[in-house]
Order: sequence, then C-alpha cells, then structure tokens
Amino acid sequence: MIRFLNKFLSKMAFIAPGGSTLRPWLLRRRGVKISKNVWISQYVFIDELHPENIIIKENVSIGLRTTIFAHLYWGKKGPDKKPGKVIIEKNVFIGPHCVVLPNVTIGEGSVIMAGTVVSRNVPRNVLYGPTPASPIARVTRPLIEGETYENFLLGLRKL
Repeated sequence: MIRFLNKFLSKMAFIAPGGSTLRPWLLRRRGVKISKNVWISQYVFIDELHPENIIIKENVSIGLRTTIFAHLYWGKKGPDKKPGKVIIEKNVFIGPHCVVLPNVTIGEGSVIMAGTVVSRNVPRNVLYGPTPASPIARVTRPLIEGETYENFLLGLRKL
C-alpha cells in the first residue's frame, strides 16, 4: 500500500499546479527533503524508488521536464544495489530538460544550463552546462519517410 501511495503522489506531483506550493508538498510526503522557497516546474521526475535520497535546499528552482535519479539499477532492491544521494545546495537554478544522476552534489549558487546531464559534482557559484552543439557528420541520406534508419546510418560521412 505504501508503494502505491508513493507512486500516486509521484504522478500527482508530476502534473499538479503550484510549483512552490502543491508540488513541493506532494514530494515532501513521498520523502524528498525539500527546504523552503523551492520552485519545481511541471513534469519534473524525481526518483520513484529512493525519494528520501534527494535533498533540495533553500531558494532552488528546478526547470520543466528535469529528471533527478538517486539510483541506476534495474529490478528489486538488494544488498548489491545501493542508491546514491543527490544534494542540491542553496540558491541553485536548474534549467529545463536536465538530468541529474546519483551521487551528485550541485554547489550553492550554481546555474545548470538547459539540457545538461549532471553526472559529477558541480562546484559552487558556477555556470555548468554542455559543450556547445557542433556538427558531427554529414548527412547524405535524409531520415524521412521512405528511408530506413539503416540507410540513414550508412549515409553518414565523417566531417
């Protein structure tokens, strides 16, 4: 029953209104440690199996469609499957469409750019983000209806 309730609260927090009121309240009920003055946008996914391992401190803003994981294993919990902690320090801004992986601390005052995968600790007071996008290969066969994915891959040419 507790597992069902946790999943229900997770789904409600995912779509509910109230980024600074209802969503944080629902996530706190799940076990996420959330301080005051926190904004959590809609469609933010916070680990369903280990919400208690997520700590979000004061004055944090988490952007639309961000995902925060405390674990990266499949199947049931067991002694060989240990979740990590995610700590988001005070005054952090996380842009939309970010992914925060287990065993990460985001330092106080840092800003995470949109679309960033955070796989290691972020120092305090830094702008943290992906390398700017750049061309990877030349497309000679477009990925459109009537073309197969295999033909698209065969048509890629190194730059």
